[in-house]
Amino acid sequence: MSLAPRHMRGETMHARKDAIRNRFRYGVDYLLIDPEDRRDIPPLFSRNSAGLFSMHDRDHGGARGNGEGVVWAEQVLANAGLPLDGVKLLLLAQPRFAGFWFNPVAFWLALRGDDLVAVIAEVNNTMGDRHSYLCAKPDFAPIGPKDVLTSRKVFHVSPFQEISGDYRFRFDVRDDRIDMTIDLVDGNKGMVATLSGPLAPLTARSIVVMALRRPAGALRVMALILWQAAKLKIKGATFRKRPEPPIEEVT
Repeated sequence: MSLAPRHMRGETMHARKDAIRNRFRYGVDYLLIDPEDRRDIPPLFSRNSAGLFSMHDRDHGGARGNGEGVVWAEQVLANAGLPLDGVKLLLLAQPRFAGFWFNPVAFWLALRGDDLVAVIAEVNNTMGDRHSYLCAKPDFAPIGPKDVLTSRKVFHVSPFQEISGDYRFRFDVRDDRIDMTIDLVDGNKGMVATLSGPLAPLTARSIVVMALRRPAGALRVMALILWQAAKLKIKGATFRKRPEPPIEEVT
């Protein structure tokens, strides 16, 4: 997979499986970067400095707002038993827009050659909390598009959902496209979320198109989240207060 920054012109879908139904589908822009590579960065995009669109190490990996970037992700994988020799870590995330940052979920992708061997799903809520889920098969065998990886839900994401049930993750990562599914199974409740889209080289032109097609970037994402929350409240969904986040950073 190319190390130069790539743009995913993606689409996300969320659907509740509760008695109170809600479903939406939006276009989103994600960037796939090698966090250790500073080459081939196009105009209007920056790394760890101001820019129209930018990605900062402190936004990812570890404590929210004080992240350690790829160093943290490498440590998590090493602690889990993954030999890092020959493993390349890529970060799939929504960039800052004019300095504003919010990323509902970002993904650290661990690749050995063309094989995906682990994913760290880095989840943020709108209340300032973060928790990550490490997804891998036994002995870090390659993850195929039909594989289902399961983790217990332990983190408060939406104030309209309980902390219960199991996440079922599916990942299909190719050189030209990424497709992901997160299915929360919780009896007759839960939700399903997808993220998918083609990958193309990040260029000055694609950055301008991204800014014009979906103005305000991360600000738009936050506004859409609040709009969907308002719709759920109007529909009568139960609002739950924020509990304390898990002590552990990673499940």
